[in-house]
Amino acid sequence: MKGKIAVIVMAVLLVFYLLLAGVRAIAFIQSGEPVGIAIGVALFVLPLIGFWALAREVTFGIRSERLVRQLDELGGLPSNDLPVRPSGRPYRDAADAQFPAAQAEVEAEPENWQSWLRLGLAYDASGDRKRARGAIRTAITLERTR
Repeated sequence: MKGKIAVIVMAVLLVFYLLLAGVRAIAFIQSGEPVGIAIGVALFVLPLIGFWALAREVTFGIRSERLVRQLDELGGLPSNDLPVRPSGRPYRDAADAQFPAAQAEVEAEPENWQSWLRLGLAYDASGDRKRARGAIRTAITLERTR
Protein backbone atom coordinates (compact mmCIF):
# COMPACT_ATOMS: atom_id res chain seq x y z
CA MET A 1 0.00 0.00 0.00
CA LYS A 2 2.92 2.35 0.71
CA GLY A 3 4.06 1.96 -2.88
CA LYS A 4 0.67 2.96 -4.28
CA ILE A 5 0.52 6.03 -2.06
CA ALA A 6 4.03 7.03 -3.15
CA VAL A 7 3.08 6.63 -6.82
CA ILE A 8 -0.03 8.76 -6.35
CA VAL A 9 1.90 11.50 -4.53
CA MET A 10 4.66 11.52 -7.17
CA ALA A 11 2.09 11.58 -9.99
CA VAL A 12 0.25 14.52 -8.44
CA LEU A 13 3.51 16.41 -7.94
CA LEU A 14 4.56 15.68 -11.52
CA VAL A 15 1.21 16.88 -12.88
CA PHE A 16 1.53 20.06 -10.81
CA TYR A 17 5.06 20.64 -12.13
CA LEU A 18 4.00 19.97 -15.71
CA LEU A 19 1.07 22.38 -15.42
CA LEU A 20 3.39 25.09 -14.12
CA ALA A 21 5.78 24.44 -17.01
CA GLY A 22 2.85 24.70 -19.42
CA VAL A 23 1.82 28.06 -17.96
CA ARG A 24 5.37 29.35 -18.34
CA ALA A 25 5.47 28.04 -21.91
CA ILE A 26 2.39 30.08 -22.80
CA ALA A 27 3.95 33.18 -21.24
CA PHE A 28 7.13 32.73 -23.28
CA ILE A 29 5.17 32.20 -26.50
CA GLN A 30 3.08 35.33 -25.86
CA SER A 31 6.24 37.41 -25.45
CA GLY A 32 6.55 37.60 -29.25
CA GLU A 33 10.35 37.38 -29.15
CA PRO A 34 11.86 34.62 -31.33
CA VAL A 35 13.96 33.26 -28.48
CA GLY A 36 10.99 33.41 -26.13
CA ILE A 37 8.80 31.59 -28.63
CA ALA A 38 11.45 28.87 -29.07
CA ILE A 39 11.75 28.45 -25.29
CA GLY A 40 7.95 28.42 -24.98
CA VAL A 41 7.57 25.73 -27.63
CA ALA A 42 10.24 23.61 -25.91
CA LEU A 43 8.55 24.11 -22.55
CA PHE A 44 5.22 23.13 -24.08
CA VAL A 45 6.56 19.95 -25.72
CA LEU A 46 8.31 18.74 -22.56
CA PRO A 47 5.10 18.61 -20.46
CA LEU A 48 3.40 16.64 -23.25
CA ILE A 49 6.23 14.11 -23.16
CA GLY A 50 5.98 14.05 -19.36
CA PHE A 51 2.24 13.38 -19.42
CA TRP A 52 2.76 10.62 -22.00
CA ALA A 53 5.51 8.98 -19.90
CA LEU A 54 3.43 9.21 -16.73
CA ALA A 55 0.39 7.67 -18.42
CA ARG A 56 2.50 4.87 -19.88
CA GLU A 57 4.11 4.00 -16.54
CA VAL A 58 0.84 4.08 -14.61
CA THR A 59 -0.83 1.92 -17.27
CA PHE A 60 2.05 -0.56 -17.12
CA GLY A 61 1.79 -0.73 -13.34
CA ILE A 62 -1.97 -1.30 -13.37
CA ARG A 63 -1.82 -3.98 -16.06
CA SER A 64 1.12 -5.83 -14.54
CA GLU A 65 -0.48 -5.79 -11.09
CA ARG A 66 -3.69 -7.19 -12.60
CA LEU A 67 -1.75 -10.01 -14.27
CA VAL A 68 0.06 -10.87 -11.05
CA ARG A 69 -3.30 -11.07 -9.25
CA GLN A 70 -4.69 -13.33 -12.00
CA LEU A 71 -1.64 -15.58 -11.83
CA ASP A 72 -1.94 -15.75 -8.05
CA GLU A 73 -5.63 -16.71 -8.31
CA LEU A 74 -4.64 -19.49 -10.71
CA GLY A 75 -1.98 -20.67 -8.26
CA GLY A 76 0.79 -20.00 -10.75
CA LEU A 77 2.97 -17.53 -8.90
CA PRO A 78 6.50 -18.79 -8.29
CA SER A 79 7.31 -19.74 -4.72
CA ASN A 80 8.47 -16.87 -2.59
CA ASP A 81 10.98 -18.84 -0.55
CA LEU A 82 14.12 -17.02 -1.69
CA PRO A 83 16.44 -15.85 1.07
CA VAL A 84 16.30 -12.07 1.28
CA ARG A 85 18.57 -9.29 2.41
CA PRO A 86 17.54 -6.94 5.22
CA SER A 87 16.23 -4.59 2.51
CA GLY A 88 13.79 -7.29 1.35
CA ARG A 89 15.48 -7.90 -2.01
CA PRO A 90 16.42 -11.53 -2.71
CA TYR A 91 20.05 -12.60 -2.80
CA ARG A 92 21.06 -12.62 -6.43
CA ASP A 93 22.66 -16.09 -6.30
CA ALA A 94 19.45 -17.66 -5.05
CA ALA A 95 17.34 -15.78 -7.61
CA ASP A 96 19.71 -16.71 -10.44
CA ALA A 97 19.38 -20.38 -9.50
CA GLN A 98 15.62 -20.27 -10.17
CA PHE A 99 15.97 -18.35 -13.44
CA PRO A 100 16.73 -21.29 -15.83
CA ALA A 101 13.41 -22.97 -15.02
CA ALA A 102 11.46 -19.80 -15.93
CA GLN A 103 13.45 -19.36 -19.13
CA ALA A 104 12.89 -22.99 -20.14
CA GLU A 105 9.15 -22.59 -19.53
CA VAL A 106 9.01 -19.62 -21.93
CA GLU A 107 11.00 -21.52 -24.53
CA ALA A 108 8.55 -24.44 -24.24
CA GLU A 109 5.44 -22.21 -24.39
CA PRO A 110 6.32 -18.87 -26.04
CA GLU A 111 2.65 -17.88 -26.47
CA ASN A 112 1.72 -18.37 -22.80
CA TRP A 113 1.39 -15.08 -20.91
CA GLN A 114 1.78 -16.87 -17.58
CA SER A 115 5.22 -18.16 -18.58
CA TRP A 116 6.32 -14.71 -19.65
CA LEU A 117 5.08 -13.18 -16.41
CA ARG A 118 6.99 -15.75 -14.36
CA LEU A 119 10.09 -14.99 -16.46
CA GLY A 120 9.63 -11.28 -15.75
CA LEU A 121 9.35 -11.98 -12.03
CA ALA A 122 12.52 -14.10 -12.23
CA TYR A 123 14.38 -11.29 -14.01
CA ASP A 124 13.16 -8.85 -11.36
CA ALA A 125 14.32 -11.11 -8.53
CA SER A 126 17.73 -11.32 -10.23
CA GLY A 127 17.92 -7.54 -10.37
CA ASP A 128 17.57 -7.16 -14.15
CA ARG A 129 14.80 -4.56 -14.27
CA LYS A 130 15.05 -3.81 -17.99
CA ARG A 131 14.53 -7.43 -19.05
CA ALA A 132 11.89 -7.89 -16.35
CA ARG A 133 9.84 -5.02 -17.76
CA GLY A 134 10.26 -6.39 -21.29
CA ALA A 135 9.07 -9.85 -20.30
CA ILE A 136 6.13 -8.43 -18.36
CA ARG A 137 5.19 -6.23 -21.33
CA THR A 138 5.21 -9.36 -23.50
CA ALA A 139 2.95 -11.08 -20.95
CA ILE A 140 0.55 -8.12 -21.02
CA THR A 141 0.43 -8.19 -24.81
CA LEU A 142 -0.13 -11.94 -24.95
CA GLU A 143 -2.87 -11.81 -22.31
CA ARG A 144 -4.66 -8.96 -24.10
CA THR A 145 -4.64 -10.77 -27.46
CA ARG A 146 -5.95 -14.11 -26.22
